[in-house]
Amino acid sequence: MIEQPEADTKDWTWVLERRCPECGFDTRLPATSGLAPLAADLVRRWDAAMAASADPTQRPSPVVWSPLEYACHVRDVFELASFRVGLMLAEDSPNFANWDQDEAAIAEKYWEQDAGVVRVQLTAEGEEFARLLAAVPDDGWGRTGLRGDGSSFTVESFTRYLLHDAVHHLTDVTGQRWA
Repeated sequence: MIEQPEADTKDWTWVLERRCPECGFDTRLPATSGLAPLAADLVRRWDAAMAASADPTQRPSPVVWSPLEYACHVRDVFELASFRVGLMLAEDSPNFANWDQDEAAIAEKYWEQDAGVVRVQLTAEGEEFARLLAAVPDDGWGRTGLRGDGSSFTVESFTRYLLHDAVHHLTDVTGQRWA
């Protein structure tokens, strides 16, 4: 097994209150009507970033994920987001089991996955999430769910939180801040 980055144990929910100084994305700015198009745009940007990477398996340092590993993570984030938003729309205040992103990376051996397959999967998961968001009724954005650590989200806040994750890691891969 290859060396793993230090586990990220930060509480990133603060990105719902202010612009992220690292990636430049401000989750508060898009109107809810702009969230589905933003998700679709992120899918295109991720595909372009993966296509532009000469070697997506190459880590910039031994303890920083490669573009491939970040793409695997974002693919899984889109899949998780679709599941959780779907659950919030279907049930009253569902509870979500904890998802440990670092554990998932190790269990799924992100570093060994095929970059071409991951590009296709990331696109499919991201497009599915964008379609789900496009179908959220006006009164659905306020529906709630509870994360395993007790954090309460609405469909809207959870969507903004997850979209920041995809933007932030795109910055990690491309070095380009959100504009």
